[in-house]
Amino acid sequence: MGLRTFFDKLEPHFSKGGRFEKYYAIYEMVDTIFYMPEIITRTTAHVRDALDMKRVMIMVWAAALIPLTVGIFNLGLQANTLIDAGAAMPTQGWRENMILLFGGHNPASSWDNFWYGFWFFMPIYAVTFIVGGLWEVLFAAVRGHEVNEGFFVTSILFALVCPPTIPLWAVALGISFAVVFGKEVFGGTGKNFLNPALTGRAFLFFAYPAYMSGDAVWVAVDGYSGATALSVAASEGLNQLGQLGNLSWFDAFIGNMAGSVGETSTLAILIAGGLLLMAGIASWRIVLGVMLGMAATALLFNMLGSDSNTMFALPWYWHLVVGGFAFGMFFMATDPVSASMTDQGKWWFGALIGFMVVMIRVINPAFPEGMMLAILFANLFAPMIDHFFIQANIKRRAARVK
Repeated sequence: MGLRTFFDKLEPHFSKGGRFEKYYAIYEMVDTIFYMPEIITRTTAHVRDALDMKRVMIMVWAAALIPLTVGIFNLGLQANTLIDAGAAMPTQGWRENMILLFGGHNPASSWDNFWYGFWFFMPIYAVTFIVGGLWEVLFAAVRGHEVNEGFFVTSILFALVCPPTIPLWAVALGISFAVVFGKEVFGGTGKNFLNPALTGRAFLFFAYPAYMSGDAVWVAVDGYSGATALSVAASEGLNQLGQLGNLSWFDAFIGNMAGSVGETSTLAILIAGGLLLMAGIASWRIVLGVMLGMAATALLFNMLGSDSNTMFALPWYWHLVVGGFAFGMFFMATDPVSASMTDQGKWWFGALIGFMVVMIRVINPAFPEGMMLAILFANLFAPMIDHFFIQANIKRRAARVK
C-alpha cells in the first residue's frame, strides 16, 4: 500500500464527522509535507506556481541548516579547546554523559567537536519545536484551520539565536511567548506585524537578561567567562579583540568565535542567504538596503570619531561579521510578513535596519548587539513606509489620468 493510499484511508477519520475530527490540523500538516494540498488554483485567472507556502518555508528551514551545522561544530570547538587547555571544565550532567558515550573533548577531532555542540543545541531545538508546535496545533484545532507552515521557520530561527547555555525552561517560555503573543493573538501566520522569533528572544532578553547576555553564556563549559567579539569591541575597542585568542577578521568571518549557534559564521550565512536570494525567497532589496544603511552609518561614525567611545572607530566590515548582523539581515529582516511589501519600501525598510543597528551598537552602551532591536523597530514602521509609497503611487496615477 502506497503512502498516498494510506493517507487517503485515514482522511475520513479526521474529516468533519470523523472520530478524530478535532485532530484534523495534525493530519493535514503531515499530509501536506509529502503531497500538494487539495485546494489549488486551477483557472487561468490566477498565477499558478508549484512553490507553495509550505515549500517556501521548508526551503528557508533547509537553508538555515548551513549556519546551523557550522555553528554546532564551532560550539564544540570553542568548548573543547578550553577544556583541553585546562582553562575550563566540562558542564556536568546528562549532556556530559551523552557526550562521553560516543565522543570526548579532543579539539582536533571534528567528531568530538560536532558531537559536543550537538548535545547543547539539539535539546534547545527539540524543546522549541515541541512546545511551539503544541501551541500551533492548539490554535489550529480551536480555530478549525490547518497548522501554519511558518512555524518551521520560527522554530529553527529562534533556536539558532539562543545562547548555548540557556536553560530549557527558558526556551519553552520564550517560544511560547513568540508563538502566542508574537503571532497567534493577531490571527496567525500572515497577520503578525513583528517577527515572531525575535519577539520571543526579545522577551527573554528583557525578562531574564542573565541567561541571554553577559560573558558566561556563550561558551558551553564550567568555570570560564568569555565575552563575545562585539562586547569586547564595545567595552575595550577593536585592538583588544586579541583577548579572544588573537581574533582576526577572517576568524570572525568563518565563525571561529563564541556566540549563538546560528550567528557565528558569516561565511555560512552568506552561502545560505545566497541560496535564498537565488530562489527568490529573500528580498535582495531588503538585504542590500540593510548593508548600505549599515555601511553608511558606520562610515559616518568613523569620520566623526570619539575619544571616549571605542565603537565609533569600528569599521563597517567588522559590524558585518560580529554579533547577529549577517544572520538577522538574511533570515530575520527578510521575513515577508513583518517587512515592507512595496519595492521602494523594501529599500527604506532595510536602510532603517542598517542605520538603527549601528546607532544602537555605537550610541547605546546597554545594548552592544542591536540587530534584534533594530529589526523589531523597523517592523513597527513597515506599514507606515508602505503606506507612504502606495499613496505616492496613487497620486502619480491620478495625475496621469488628469
